[in-house]
Amino acid sequence: MQPILLIVDDEKPTRDALSLALEDDYEVYAAANGRAARAIMESEPVDILLTDLRLGGESGMDLIDFAQGLPKPPKCIMMTAYGSPDTAAEAKRHGAYYFVTKPLNLDEVELLLHRAAHTVELEEENKQLVSRLHPTQGLDRMLGDSPQMQTIFNKIRQVAPTTATVLVSGETGTGKELVAKAIHALSPRQKNKFVAVNCAALSPQLMESELFGHEKGAFTGAIQRRIGRFEEADGGTLFLDEIGEIDIPTQVKLLRVLSERTIERVGSNSPIAVNVRLVAATNRDLEAMVREGTFRLDLYQRLNVISVHLPPLRERSGDIVLMANAFVKELCHENNKAEKHLSRAALDALRHFTWPGNVRQLRTAIEHGVVMSEAADIEPTDLPEYLAQPQTPPQAHALEPLRTKFELDSYPTLNLQYVEQQTILKALQITEGNRSAAANLLGINRRTLQRKMAENKDIFRNYLS
Repeated sequence: MQPILLIVDDEKPTRDALSLALEDDYEVYAAANGRAARAIMESEPVDILLTDLRLGGESGMDLIDFAQGLPKPPKCIMMTAYGSPDTAAEAKRHGAYYFVTKPLNLDEVELLLHRAAHTVELEEENKQLVSRLHPTQGLDRMLGDSPQMQTIFNKIRQVAPTTATVLVSGETGTGKELVAKAIHALSPRQKNKFVAVNCAALSPQLMESELFGHEKGAFTGAIQRRIGRFEEADGGTLFLDEIGEIDIPTQVKLLRVLSERTIERVGSNSPIAVNVRLVAATNRDLEAMVREGTFRLDLYQRLNVISVHLPPLRERSGDIVLMANAFVKELCHENNKAEKHLSRAALDALRHFTWPGNVRQLRTAIEHGVVMSEAADIEPTDLPEYLAQPQTPPQAHALEPLRTKFELDSYPTLNLQYVEQQTILKALQITEGNRSAAANLLGINRRTLQRKMAENKDIFRNYLS
C-alpha cells in the first residue's frame, strides 16, 4: 500500500510538477491553500505533508500546527523560497520533519520523502507489535509473542492463584524476577509485600540473619532486633534469587521453614509462624548439584513443585523486535528523550546478535542507542560497539556445535594470562580463524578480541593478517 502524500502549494506549476514526479511512489493529493489542505487531512489518513511556507495570505506553519493536532499526525516537510536558519528552526519547533528550500532539487525531495515514509512505516510496525503485547495485569512487563513465551504466560496464570512453591530457571538476564513478580501480581497476595533476596550477594554468615532475622545480642554487632525477610514477606511473596548459592546448613534451615511454616530468629528458640508464598530462581543446574552433593535433594523437591524454565533470547529471536521497540518507547520516556524509532539496519543488527546477556543485555543496548542517537532514527552506530561491527555474528544455531567443543582444558598452570591466551587460541582453532565467531564463543566483542591478539602477536601470529 502506497503512502499518502499531500502537496500544498499556491503555485499550480509546482503542484503539478511534484504530483507528476511522485505519483508512481505515493498516493498523491494536492491543495492550493490551507482550507483545502485541512479538508483533505480531515477525510484522508495523510502520511506525509509537503507544504510551502507561504500560501497566499496563510502560513504553512499554521497548517503544520493543524496537522500536529490530528489523531495520527503526518510527517511534515516545509518548502520555502525564503529559507533562513531562523525559519528552519521555527519550522522544526512547530513539528516539521524537515525543511527544504526552493528552487527544489527533486532528488533531495524524493530522498526526504523516502525517509519520512520509512519512518511512518516503522511507527506503524511498532504500533502493531505493541498491540500484540498482553495487557493483563502482572504480565504487562513480560514481553514475548513466541510459542515458548505463550506457554509460560499460560502457566503463570494457572499457577498464580495457588499457594504452590515455584522454581524458575534460566540463564542470567532472561527475566526470572519478572516471572516471580507476575505470579505475585496475579495472586490473591497482590496487595501484600513482594520481597526479593539475592542469595548470591550474601555470605553464609549473613544469609541466616537476612532470611530469618536475629535477636539483640545474638552475635557480635547485633545491637538490636532485626526482622528477617520471611517475616517481612508474611502474607505476601518471598523471591529467593540464585537459590543455588546458599550453603548446606542454610538449606537445612530453609527446608524446615518450608515444612513447618515457622521460623526462628538467630539467637531465639521461639518459633514464629509465617504465611509466605515462595518463588525461587536459579541459573544453575540444581539436579546436577544434587548429584554432586552440593544441593539437598529434599529441598530441591520442596522448591520444584512447579517449574518454569525461561528460554534464552537466542532461542526466541522472533521476540527481539517486539521487545526492542517496546524498550525504545519506555527508555525514551525514562531518559527525557523525544520519541525515537529503530531503523531497519539497527533492527537487523539486533536480530543477528546472539545475546549472551539475554533480555537484560538487549534492554541495556537499547538504552545506549536511545541516549546516543541524535536523530529520530536509532542507527547501528548509535548502538553499543559490539553491535555496530560490520560483520554479522553467526546465528545461535550455527554456534551450538562449536559450543559443544568449547570446553576448557585442564591447563598445566593457573597463570591467568596463560589461561586467557590458550582459551583464545582454542576459540580461534574451533572457528577456523573466524574472529566474529570466536568472539561470540568467548563472550566478548570482536574489537576486544583483536586488541588481545595484537597485544600477543607472537602467540596469535597464525591468525593475524
